Amino acid sequence: MSRKILLPVACIGSILLMHLNSSAQGNTKRHLPIIDVHVHAMKMNPAFAADMCPWFLSDMPGGDPNQPPPAFINTDCASPLKAAKSDKEFEDSLMATMRRLNMTIVASGDAAVIRSWQKAAEPGRVIPSLTLSSSSEMTVMAFTDSLSSGFYKVMGETAPQYQGMSPSDTSLDAYFAVAEKLNIPVGIHMGTGGNGSINITNPKYRASMGNPLLLEDLLARHPKLKVWVMHAGYPMADEMIALMGANAYVYVDVAGMIWSYPLAEVNDYIKRLVQAGFGKRILYGTDLMVWPKLLETSIGVIENANYLSFDQKRDILFNNAVRFFRLDASKYQ
Repeated sequence: MSRKILLPVACIGSILLMHLNSSAQGNTKRHLPIIDVHVHAMKMNPAFAADMCPWFLSDMPGGDPNQPPPAFINTDCASPLKAAKSDKEFEDSLMATMRRLNMTIVASGDAAVIRSWQKAAEPGRVIPSLTLSSSSEMTVMAFTDSLSSGFYKVMGETAPQYQGMSPSDTSLDAYFAVAEKLNIPVGIHMGTGGNGSINITNPKYRASMGNPLLLEDLLARHPKLKVWVMHAGYPMADEMIALMGANAYVYVDVAGMIWSYPLAEVNDYIKRLVQAGFGKRILYGTDLMVWPKLLETSIGVIENANYLSFDQKRDILFNNAVRFFRLDASKYQ
């Protein structure tokens, strides 16, 4: 089933117009800093190396159980993003982009890949995060040892939704208790899994488990836990706003949704959160996997958002993450 998407080329081509790397006199200046809080460190997999059209969920026609399911990622558009073909190609491209755009990333996934990135990047520019989706992945003791080692600074992506579980499920409680005790911030997946996710790749996934209000019991049990909701709980804006209003330590990132859903819908969702007063609790993230140019594409969404002021863009791209992760801003200028 073919789905054509006309890309808003201006959004990609006019990226970062507000923050040029050079002054009019030709003096080279460092780009204003950006922090991407949602990057996946993974080895390249030929089975998951297709090119991808940004905003590929602009057309979700549905399917038929007697027919093959629709393609999970659309590749039929004028300018698809190219997938890296090797670990080295991806790392080289990522490092080049990070240097050019003065970026820092929070990366989760393969520890060997994360260590390789750390070696290639400027010191402190790759912040390791420990993933967990269910208690079957590791014991509480092993989890504690991993977080106590000093290598991991963050817990996430925590994704019980893909197991059909609430984030407040008590089987995960001991892990969150460790993060709270060690003062480790936690990223929790809450949002959609893509068009037909249950039918194609994730039969245990439940949309209902992405309701941000399901976090309330977890937060009540761990009042000092600092959480950011990955994917901003899309599409449940009202629930997300209610949760953030009641819990001052809850932030969101816009990863994944920022390049998956219709661009107008993405902007409406971000604008809704800002209008509700939470512009200082929105974090920039990509959900970066295998497409190096996804960074420029998703940054462009924020940079070209005419409903955001310069200060609001800087908050989303940098300042809010500095506050949330308790970083020293002077080290990233």
